[in-house]
Amino acid sequence: MRRSSVIRRALMAAAAVALATGCTAQAAGGGHSPATSGPSSSAPAPATPAPASDSPSASPTADDKPSSPSSSPTSAQPAGKVLMKDGDESKQVRELQARLRQIGYFDRAPTGFYGSITGKAVSAFQKKRGLPETGAVDEVTWQRLVGMTREPTASELKPSTSNALDTPDPRCMTGRVLCISKETRTLAWMIDGKVVSSMDVRFGSENTPTREGIFNVDRKVRNDWSKLYHTPMPYSMYFSRGQAVHYSADFAARGYNGASHGCVNVRDRAKLAALFDEVKVGDKVVVHW
Repeated sequence: MRRSSVIRRALMAAAAVALATGCTAQAAGGGHSPATSGPSSSAPAPATPAPASDSPSASPTADDKPSSPSSSPTSAQPAGKVLMKDGDESKQVRELQARLRQIGYFDRAPTGFYGSITGKAVSAFQKKRGLPETGAVDEVTWQRLVGMTREPTASELKPSTSNALDTPDPRCMTGRVLCISKETRTLAWMIDGKVVSSMDVRFGSENTPTREGIFNVDRKVRNDWSKLYHTPMPYSMYFSRGQAVHYSADFAARGYNGASHGCVNVRDRAKLAALFDEVKVGDKVVVHW
């Protein structure tokens, strides 16, 4: 009797240990039944969910789907290889400027140098076409521009003046004439109605206006100096008392931000030097609007 009581207590203790072990495994495994759980299955149970929680592909939500790492490159339109950018100087840049000028994005003569003005023109073109506004010419921008324009002519690539010449004044159509237009700010050297050369010019201010009318070149001074304003006046061709056509370093540097004291300023020294050698004393000068 006593022996049977001891055996019964031993069996009850073993059953209690088995029940306690099964609860621990179920809590860790999250759903395993006591029938399949035991001391041997409790070790791998917590290890299985760990890799799943660290993996980026495990049970993704809508926000986890390839949005941040892979959607941004596909949403931005690839610009392609950059062909021209700020600071470049080449024949292709000159062609770029000529093509932009054909469709109204570049309002001066091509120079072949890619500066801030060219960059702004390219940005405006890109914006209009829905392209990335980089200000640099990539393959996509270049192909779009080429498709909209024609191949520039020699005169478009290297025009005689950055300002377009107007219709010559009738008084300029005969003989040898320096035909100077205040309207377009140009000087055209004409012989018998044909333009031989032309260049940009600048005039006097309201306080010191350049006189208008028909004149003649009365004297030429290759290396002159203004005693009144203390400035050099290379290649001076006088036509109306102290007023002359001459090269101006200030005009070359500042453009139309300044004005002369009544003379006709030229900013292209090389062109004016060649013109100085051609013009003769007595040739006609016409200054007009």
